[in-house]
Amino acid sequence: MTKLFIYIGLVFCLDVSVFAQSSKPNFIVILADDLGYADLSLNGSKQIQTPNIDAIAKGGVNFTQAYVSAPVCSPSRAGLLTGKNQVSFGYDNNLAINQKGFDPEYAGLPIEQKTIADRLKEAGYVSGIIGKWHLGSNPQFHPINRGFDEFWGYLAGGHHYFKSEKEGQGYLAPLESNYKTPQEITYLTDDKGDECINFIKRHKDRPFFLYASFNAPHAPMHATEEDLALFSHISDKDRRIYLAMVHRLDINVGRIVQTLKEEGLMENTMIVFLSDNGGPVDQNHSNNAPFNGQKGILLEGGIRVPMMIQWDGTLPQGVTYTPAVSALDLMPTFLESVGIKVVEQDSLDGVNLIPFLNGEKQGNPHQTLKWKFTVSAGILEENWKLIRIPDRLPLLFDISKDISEQHNLFFQYPEIAERLLRKLGDWDLALPHPLFLEGADWKAKQRDLYDKIYLISQPENK
Repeated sequence: MTKLFIYIGLVFCLDVSVFAQSSKPNFIVILADDLGYADLSLNGSKQIQTPNIDAIAKGGVNFTQAYVSAPVCSPSRAGLLTGKNQVSFGYDNNLAINQKGFDPEYAGLPIEQKTIADRLKEAGYVSGIIGKWHLGSNPQFHPINRGFDEFWGYLAGGHHYFKSEKEGQGYLAPLESNYKTPQEITYLTDDKGDECINFIKRHKDRPFFLYASFNAPHAPMHATEEDLALFSHISDKDRRIYLAMVHRLDINVGRIVQTLKEEGLMENTMIVFLSDNGGPVDQNHSNNAPFNGQKGILLEGGIRVPMMIQWDGTLPQGVTYTPAVSALDLMPTFLESVGIKVVEQDSLDGVNLIPFLNGEKQGNPHQTLKWKFTVSAGILEENWKLIRIPDRLPLLFDISKDISEQHNLFFQYPEIAERLLRKLGDWDLALPHPLFLEGADWKAKQRDLYDKIYLISQPENK
């Protein structure tokens, strides 16, 4: 009889344990790289259909005013993974060749900054990153030393889509993995999709965080012949390649979601899709319409990105959310969804979005958002956005009436400009020195991007 009670007790404890694990939501962040805001059918593209990415928005919440914390890859990812505006810990530049006077041992995500993976480990999560890291290549910055249990991908900011070399550097560097010998590359976007599916299937019985860090449609511009044929009617060859790359990204987003459905995980998984920054129209022929600007600058086209969250049974479906949100909100949203309380000492700049999306909290998640990237800084307060650039008077826009930032209102509203400049300046003066810098030539390049003319309408399907 005693043995029977012991057995029943063990079974009960096991069932409680399994239930406790299954009741914690899984998290998947699908991050596109250099995706143009306009280049989803959800956002009105006339040239491409993206049904799988669109389906996440239709099955959940579509954010129409979502921002990243930087207009280029590396600092944007540093902000996303820490929940902090990365300039608050000196991450003010893109990672590049180390400049004289800077210690390369600090060229990466500072080791004292905890990532989403670090924090979720406290709640028993297994975490994996598939794809691009771009947050430091020295051992202390490696993703396996930053909270992630598994890594399949590459440490640099981009990669060749069809091959790597054993002794290769840069885009031809060999793939890394700590859980398998990486397979030969077929087409990198498909290979990443394979690994994401593999991760889900291997860890479906415990709570997981999957950082699906795609590099599509970042350069180099490589597409399969099969996908290029779908866009043969597009006269611009470079645009044709770009659209083919986005198409293949959409297919693999669909494969990830389909795997969740097949494994019965949809109601227990929060899926987030976003891009790391706006499209670099001068490099990959993306389109950020209706927004002005591109990757590298603080006009809307550089920092306002597609973003959507689906969590069946918890979040409403088919909802469009219009207040400003930030990629920095993902960390606190994830933590508080699993019962990890965010406290003041965490110094997070994001907020938990769930109460706003479920109607438990009213108002806007953010009254103010701020940016700083090399030569420019910006601030958004309600509908007013100000950008400060070294060689000219500030730019002031009312984005509620001028979403394409065509009319500088600095002279019409000097008192508003002065107030925002002071707030931006006070914040700027309190920031630490950058931990590393890009080459000085990038500063003029970024300044000059403000002077270019950008297409703010959708191109026709030809």
